[in-house]
Amino acid sequence: MRSALAAGALVSASLLVLGAVPAASASGAPLPARMADTGGGTQLITAVAPKASSTTGKVTWWDLRGGRWVEAGSVSARFGAKGLVEGASRKQNTNTTPTGLYDLPYAFGIKAAPGGTLYKYRPVHRSSWWCEDTASRSYNRWTEPRPSDCRASESEHLASYGTQYAYALVIGFNYHQRVRGRGAGIFLHVNGRGATAGCVSVPSDAMQRILTWVRPWSEPHIAIGTTSGSTAITRY
Repeated sequence: MRSALAAGALVSASLLVLGAVPAASASGAPLPARMADTGGGTQLITAVAPKASSTTGKVTWWDLRGGRWVEAGSVSARFGAKGLVEGASRKQNTNTTPTGLYDLPYAFGIKAAPGGTLYKYRPVHRSSWWCEDTASRSYNRWTEPRPSDCRASESEHLASYGTQYAYALVIGFNYHQRVRGRGAGIFLHVNGRGATAGCVSVPSDAMQRILTWVRPWSEPHIAIGTTSGSTAITRY
């Protein structure tokens, strides 16, 4: 979902993924070690905002090595212009980033995959669209070309976002069991001019580093949440 420039607004929702852990009880344990669920793989990306209304925070990527989570990189991140909201109750076109634990189906980009990329990487063409029309059979899917039942006004022409979609990873929010109207086109992508319309974004160099880091056999996931709220992990 492309970047939005609107100012953030308070979201009155109970966030669920990355709960607050008092410094005294954290004992220096890395964040994944304090989570109830990390997706079962050996790579994890955490995207954490200070609170529900935040539009900025931090993305960190981790490797599980010898039973311990080791930080592989960290960078400042941007979230939806209206903050974060629980993924199960999110509504489309609300400029909110869905919290939860999601897989990463594949990567894509307008630019060629960074050298060393092993993850499935789809090149963006002039005919590449992400269908966000709730009435379409292709809802929340890459289409090439755009099908007749998917309105252009309700979808994203990927090639039109040369900055944001230079490099991206699809986030599996509402992807495998689609609920129409919950939201479509949620990605981890390159920063635009400000907060996003629901995605998570990072600087271009960080996005390239992430793409050369993710390995398909490591079953990477992304956990999106805040440092306040429930400590439980909910998967979608």
